[in-house]
Amino acid sequence: MAFVVSSGQLATTGAGVMPGYAALPAPAAPWEYATIWRTQPQVRTVVGFLARNIAQLGIHVFRRISDTDRERLADHPLAQLLGAPLPRLTSYRLVERLVSDVATYDNAYLIKLRLDGVLRLLPVPPSLIRPYGGNWIAPEYYETAGGRDFPVEDVVHIHGYQPETLTHGCSPMEALRDLLLEERESAKQRAAMWKSGARMTGVITRPPDAEWNADERRRFREMWRTFAQGGGAEGGTAILEDGMQYNPVSINPQQAQYVEARKLTREEVAAAFFIPPPLVGILDHATFSNIREQHQHLYQDTLGPWLVMLEQEIAAQILPDLPGDNSGVYAEFNIQAKMRGSFEEQAAAASTATGGPWMTRNEIRARNNLPAVEGGDELITPMNVTAGGLASPRDTAPEPGDVAKARRRRAGRKSARPDELGDADEERDALAAALVVFTERQADRLLSAVGAKADGMPDLLEAWAQGSEDRLAQLSALLAEHGYRLAQVGAWEVLDEYNPDAEGWSPEVMLAWCLAAAEAHAELHEEAGRTAVAEVQAAGGEDWREQLGSAASAWATAAAVRAATAATELRSFGGHDAASASGLVRKTWRTGSKPRPEHKRMDGETVALGETFSNGLRWPGDSYGDAKDNANCNCDLTYAYGEE
Repeated sequence: MAFVVSSGQLATTGAGVMPGYAALPAPAAPWEYATIWRTQPQVRTVVGFLARNIAQLGIHVFRRISDTDRERLADHPLAQLLGAPLPRLTSYRLVERLVSDVATYDNAYLIKLRLDGVLRLLPVPPSLIRPYGGNWIAPEYYETAGGRDFPVEDVVHIHGYQPETLTHGCSPMEALRDLLLEERESAKQRAAMWKSGARMTGVITRPPDAEWNADERRRFREMWRTFAQGGGAEGGTAILEDGMQYNPVSINPQQAQYVEARKLTREEVAAAFFIPPPLVGILDHATFSNIREQHQHLYQDTLGPWLVMLEQEIAAQILPDLPGDNSGVYAEFNIQAKMRGSFEEQAAAASTATGGPWMTRNEIRARNNLPAVEGGDELITPMNVTAGGLASPRDTAPEPGDVAKARRRRAGRKSARPDELGDADEERDALAAALVVFTERQADRLLSAVGAKADGMPDLLEAWAQGSEDRLAQLSALLAEHGYRLAQVGAWEVLDEYNPDAEGWSPEVMLAWCLAAAEAHAELHEEAGRTAVAEVQAAGGEDWREQLGSAASAWATAAAVRAATAATELRSFGGHDAASASGLVRKTWRTGSKPRPEHKRMDGETVALGETFSNGLRWPGDSYGDAKDNANCNCDLTYAYGEE
């Protein structure tokens, strides 16, 4: 234990459990850090805050398929190990101990045990184990208090920075030592003050000419001792004689700034761990808004580095010892669960993202313990939310007269178009390449899954359905990412000519529509693959593997067609949205280099911006049309003001 001696210097007591630990350059042995954690409430508060908030996040295991694709591995050995490190040891307790050890000692240790051939993790207190021998780069082995040595490869050692070596960290308690010792001495002084109750500490003076014999002096001394030792209760009332005066010399709690000192200590300890003060109960300058911002700061700047450290240590020190295919596998804390907004914020975001209401009346009534009503299972779509209209029922449509007409670009005027956007051909080709690669990879997975079955054709549709949900979600995300860029490209093709400053237009307005379009194209592409598999299933035969391979190739070919169709629709929609925001009122259909027969006769057809063309479409690739109108369509639109 640490204390301050009369000379003001730091000294230590206690033999500890590891007599040889003094070999470390740190000025204190590990058991002293445990004493600090045990006796200092501010340290325990801050360390516990970190450990509890990180431990409750939970750890998921994923495999990285590509930069935009990953899959959850619930049955991977790493997920099973982190879920049950030891019998009766939970993942929460493991992470809580690791974080607490690193925060207290700047070192944490796990011993790798193999029980019945299965890897297990045993957390060991840093006061019972240490790196030994070797050099400043790596230890020779790890020594334990029980006298058993462990090779380096059998120990998971997580530590922080130490200026003199790479083999262990330096506890943050060292930087807090003087502050904590001051707090300790203050606590001892306060304890002594309260122990004495209302005892009056001071000096009694008397006039120099007052007569006072030995008996009177002894009688007064006994009376005052009885009064003072009894805290003023048992001794009755003190009576001063012969002009005596009492002059207090002690410091009262108000003068000692008891509350301020305790608060300062907590602030300093919280600052050492980069924790905003309101999150550990210091609410002097807290408001509703800044507490919400500091909650975001907690999981981004305070806990973020801790999470990255633990994730990388798991990948470097634990994952290589596990069996199976570990390529692209990594662990990640489930921080998204804590970064979600309030229910009101999530509801508003869901309404905007879906482009309309997302819950029925009966679903809301059920949440409020009310019975269902007839007709309450249908979504109600407000009149201002229609296909091609507003993105959300939360939006308010502007009055037509409030939309200022855009002016033609002046000579030499620079466009505000983002530099990262490519041209239409580049973005269309990028979408086609990504979609074809994704399709081929999914087809290969299906072929691999059914190829491992026994002789005879398995249930192909069942194998297809097993990954359908994840495949559809990944496909929607891929199409949404590229589709949003294509919509912006189409918008800027109009804005560059008529509204280079993009006045009255924002790309975020198109996001909800792009997400819905991506989901629709994803479902169509998924259905095309399922139909191809169903045809192979229905045909049967001994050559079903060859048929399935041909179906997979056809699905990949269809991916290129789907990409071209989606690119035309998203680009056309973006241009249409920008034209509306820029005050343009007329649109003209223009056929591409290889027009479809149905579209060739429409070349030059002009209608008002809000109307449809003779084929019933609002723009090339419009989802209002069917496959014969949209597949491989490369037509375009031009726009004009009313007076042109």
